[in-house]
Amino acid sequence: MVTQATSISILIADDDEEDRELAARALHAARLANDLHLVSDGEEGMDYLLRRGAYTDPASSPRPGLLLLDLKMPKKDGFSVLRELRANPALRTIPVVVFTTSTAEADIVRSYDLGVNCSSASPRHSPNSWMP
Repeated sequence: MVTQATSISILIADDDEEDRELAARALHAARLANDLHLVSDGEEGMDYLLRRGAYTDPASSPRPGLLLLDLKMPKKDGFSVLRELRANPALRTIPVVVFTTSTAEADIVRSYDLGVNCSSASPRHSPNSWMP
């Protein structure tokens, strides 16, 4: 029996517009046809994930199959988002890739302690790692 693969939505949470756009372009250049949704800080990211405020409609704000998360954001940082995400039974299985400008090993270790699946340098600070 052949099953048809379904496309996942990808949520990009980053306060830097250039980094969000660079990540989106890199995914497009890699020929990924996934729906991309962009948020500009951790609070907005949690609103999206919990379907609050402007994100109550599941048709326009589908549950992402992948979260690309910046650690250093205003309002609510990536560490707080990770903590809330992993504590919520409905959200804890969403794979999370952290990207950050931080070179502090403690930040990377902390993100793994909070349940991140992978980490990478922020797109603008390591452009070759993001472009095919």
